[in-house]
Amino acid sequence: MSDPSKISDHDLAVRTFVYQQFVQTARPPTVAETAVYFHLPAHQIEESYQRLHDNHFFFLEPGTLDIRMANPFSALPTKFRVQVGPVAYWANCAWDMLGIPAALHQDAVIEAGYEDGGGTAVLTITNGQLQHSGGVIHFPLPVCYWYDDLILT
Repeated sequence: MSDPSKISDHDLAVRTFVYQQFVQTARPPTVAETAVYFHLPAHQIEESYQRLHDNHFFFLEPGTLDIRMANPFSALPTKFRVQVGPVAYWANCAWDMLGIPAALHQDAVIEAGYEDGGGTAVLTITNGQLQHSGGVIHFPLPVCYWYDDLILT
């Protein structure tokens, strides 16, 4: 179970750095890159990454210390590509594809692959407003079940 009281100010600074790197480079920093930035030994960053994962501040690739998700950003290609200016991001899901332009306060063009493989929907966000030609976004599970298998959901 998540216990945010176990998260230190340093952990929050690490989380902020992770998000800054995602925004700037469309990928999360490695443990080594984060350790260099903070001038700390890698083991301290490893511990911080693990605490942040354990408390749902971001999600590590199972069995590793590699960041897979820092919602709404995905480190891996998905069916949800979000173009914001010159940078293309991957979103974890339909919810997150809308979260990226909202978090960045930027216009975006979103390409969302249909789950059945039947094509791609293109949506635009302009001045905070969603422009689309129809369609439905479906969330197959209630939010309370997403962490049961975050990769699948």
